[in-house]
Amino acid sequence: MTENFIAFKNFPTRIQAKEVEILLNNNNIKTVLADNIAPVDITFSGSTLQNQYEIKIDPADFAKAQEILEKDTENLLNQVDKDYYLLSFSNEELYDVLLKSDEWNVFDYKLAQKLLTERGKNIDPDMLASLKKERLKILAKPEENQKPWIMAGYLFSLLGGGIGIVIGYSLWTSKKTLPNGERVYSYNDADRNHGKTIFILGTIIFPLALLIRILSVD
Repeated sequence: MTENFIAFKNFPTRIQAKEVEILLNNNNIKTVLADNIAPVDITFSGSTLQNQYEIKIDPADFAKAQEILEKDTENLLNQVDKDYYLLSFSNEELYDVLLKSDEWNVFDYKLAQKLLTERGKNIDPDMLASLKKERLKILAKPEENQKPWIMAGYLFSLLGGGIGIVIGYSLWTSKKTLPNGERVYSYNDADRNHGKTIFILGTIIFPLALLIRILSVD
């Protein structure tokens, strides 16, 4: 049952994606490898996809899959080039890598832990779990400042444009995926209620406006 699978990791090349897919499959995690397709939950903030391939898995396997990747990466930590950019990071910057692990690849995340430990900093599982929990709270917050889109949605819907329906539906139903696989609504309740209203208005007015156009041509 792969219809409920969601994106776990994105990759710039098919080769990189395939390597991770094989690793996960060998550890009894089912995957789906696909080209990136603009998802419904892209926000109006201008986000764009930079990677071409993605691995989708069951949300229930996110934690296990992440653990597998981290364990596999540990074997590479002693093979870092002397000019690798992370080596020049300050302690504060390395802690930021740990906090925003979703923005970094697994290798950099594990290397940041290793470097901090070598610098005498105590990095334990409880601290890492606390950072991930804090990060989830931040990422789960609804996107702000949707007023321009709300106004545009009402305008297009009242004018009979299908664009209003699209804007309303997106504001009402859009979700984003957290690093732990959890799906949450992208916008707050007030903005989602506006989206629902815009969507309903659009679905009522759009066919009427279309009918008037057809009749006026005849």
